[in-house]
Amino acid sequence: MSPEDTIVAISTPPGRGGLGILRLSGTDACLVAAKLLRSIPPWEPWRASLGELVDDEGHTLDQVVVTYFARPRSYTAEDVVEISCHGSPIVLRHAVERALRCGARLAEPGEFTLRAFLNGRIDLAQAEAVRDLIESTTLYQARVAAQQADGAVSRRLAPLKSQLLELVALLEAGIDFAEDDVSIAPDAELLRRLEPIAAGVEQLARSFQFGKLVSSGLTLAILGRPNVGKSSLFNRLLEQERAIVTEIPGTTRDLVSETCSIHGIPVKLVDTAGIRSTADRVESLGVQKSYEALADSDLTLVVVDASQPLEPLDEEVLARTQALGRRLLVANKCDLPTVTELPGAMPVSAVTGEGIDRLRQAIYDAAVPHLEGEETGFITSLRHEQLLREALAALDRAREAIHARIPHEMLMLDLYSALRAVDTITGATTVEDILDKIFSTFCIGK
Repeated sequence: MSPEDTIVAISTPPGRGGLGILRLSGTDACLVAAKLLRSIPPWEPWRASLGELVDDEGHTLDQVVVTYFARPRSYTAEDVVEISCHGSPIVLRHAVERALRCGARLAEPGEFTLRAFLNGRIDLAQAEAVRDLIESTTLYQARVAAQQADGAVSRRLAPLKSQLLELVALLEAGIDFAEDDVSIAPDAELLRRLEPIAAGVEQLARSFQFGKLVSSGLTLAILGRPNVGKSSLFNRLLEQERAIVTEIPGTTRDLVSETCSIHGIPVKLVDTAGIRSTADRVESLGVQKSYEALADSDLTLVVVDASQPLEPLDEEVLARTQALGRRLLVANKCDLPTVTELPGAMPVSAVTGEGIDRLRQAIYDAAVPHLEGEETGFITSLRHEQLLREALAALDRAREAIHARIPHEMLMLDLYSALRAVDTITGATTVEDILDKIFSTFCIGK
């Protein structure tokens, strides 16, 4: 990929729609766009103009709206032209082909955002947040991604980097002027400056516990013997009739899964086959899959029928899930006369909806770690967490070096390692293979 090329791509999803957008970016964006269009007035930045998209013979294909964004005040910090036409795949494809013949090059996945990064329009953490915003499945995910695209992570890192640079500068000065008897800060002062940096990096790295849930969600298995209302509870949490519900035991014979949002966290609900001994080979395989879902889940809802006495199968499920931990006990059918009162079980009714809101809150509380800090003060990227852990390890080595009274020249190596890891998050220090890995996950046109 050459940054000197003018690139083109369709920025709207494949298929037919009311609108389709063709995007061009680069030095010759206006020149290429002019060859595709007719009846365009002189280019005025940040103003929409009406024009006609034409074919090679000059025949009109569509009436379009053209918007010109002049560098550097554009998404890529280059000249950008966006052509909005009707969402006909054949028209859009023909427009791209004509643009290629007029000197443009087809954009690679994520190349528009990559150019925004390379041109200093955004940093790498913001670029990754753009991808997360596009891929968000809940409103909370979208809000977090929008905050990070606006620089929330970068702003959180900025004071830590500033303090680290001050410490590096202090040590550098001491090394440079050692022969002039310029005093350097004692070890106690170095440790005093190092501690808040390490604490800040540790807190931000630890916030990934919550950030991982926001970005990836969690898996919740619903387990119990037949006819305790697992599928009804599954449908109630999902707020749609997804699983088949009958009074016949063993209706659910395979895993049924669907994703919902609980307080903004994507939760993959897994409805399992009822746990019981059976001679039916198909149902037996379903029971086996239920136990596999139990092992793979982040949290388990163990459902019992509050309107019936506990059975040996209930005791078996309770014993097995207790050994694994991370479970919630649910006493379903609380709308009927209560026969069983299981300590710690939450009464709910999948039929009437009683207790469902409390159950949702309990699922959230059980899954989400309690972290100090602002809503925007967490990271959602595994890459960021790994780099922060790398920086923290370097800071720990620096602390040990100070206690061991190791020469400051060696101490500087650890501080620079920490600084390099922090800079890699935002892209101030990076390598080409990291950029390739990140931007290859983007869609073409973004």
